[in-house]
Amino acid sequence: MNWNQLLYNPHEQPLERIVDGYSHTSIFRSIAFVGDSMSSGEFETRDAEGRPGYHDMFEYSWGQHIARKNSLTAHSFSRGGMTAREYIDSFAEDKGFWDPSKAAQAYVIALGANDIYGRHEEIGSAADVDLADWRNNTKNFAGYYGAIVSRYKEISPDAKFFFLTLPNENRPEWNEESLGIRMLYELAEKFDNAYVLDLYRYGPRFDARFREQFFLLGHMTASGYILIAQIVDSYIDYLVRHNPRDFEHVPFINSGIAY
Repeated sequence: MNWNQLLYNPHEQPLERIVDGYSHTSIFRSIAFVGDSMSSGEFETRDAEGRPGYHDMFEYSWGQHIARKNSLTAHSFSRGGMTAREYIDSFAEDKGFWDPSKAAQAYVIALGANDIYGRHEEIGSAADVDLADWRNNTKNFAGYYGAIVSRYKEISPDAKFFFLTLPNENRPEWNEESLGIRMLYELAEKFDNAYVLDLYRYGPRFDARFREQFFLLGHMTASGYILIAQIVDSYIDYLVRHNPRDFEHVPFINSGIAY
C-alpha cells in the first residue's frame, strides 16, 4: 500500500475523489454551518392557488448529513433567505449563536446567494475588513462576511473556517468576480485558519440537466442535499489530507488544553 499516494497525491485536485464512509472531516467533533436556505435543507411547495411555500427542514440539510456520516455534532446556524448583513445585524444575536457554549471547532460559511442576487450588495474586498475591530468593517458583503468570521473567532480563536463559494450556474454574466469568489480567496488569505471550498471551479455545473435531477422548484430535492453533503465532505477531506500540519492540533480546539 502506497499510503503517500493515497493520502497526499500532489497531483490530486479537489473533488477528484468522493469519499465513502468516515472522511477526514471527522477530525472535527463539532462544526457550525452558517448559511441560507441551501444550508437549511429548505424545500419549496406550491398551494392550490400556486402560492409558494418555503420550509427549512434542517434534518435534510447537507450539514446534518455530514454530521451523521462522521458522528460529529453539527450546529445549523442558518435560515432561508439569510444574508451576511442580516446575520451580523440581528439574526445571530437573536438566536444566541455567539454564545461561547456553542463554539465549534470548525465553521462552514455558505452565504452569498441572497446578498448578491437578492440585495445586489456591493461585494467589496478584503481591504474592507478590519481585523482589529469588526465594527469598523465597510458595510458591504465583504465587510459583513468578515465580521461573521471575526465574531466567531472571538469565541473560538483557533477554529478552522471554510468559505463555500456559489456554484457555477452556467450563466455567462456570472463569474468569479461578480459572484464574490475572488473576495473569498482574499479573506482566506487575510484570516488565519481559513480555506475556500470552491464549488464554482471544482463542483458540478448547476445547468438544466443538473436542476432536473436534483431540484424541486427553486430549491434542492432530498437527494440534492445528500449530493452537496458528499461534495462538501469530500472537499474538506481533501484539504485535511493535503495540509496535515494545518490540522494536527484540531483535537485541542476549545478543549482548554494548552498546545
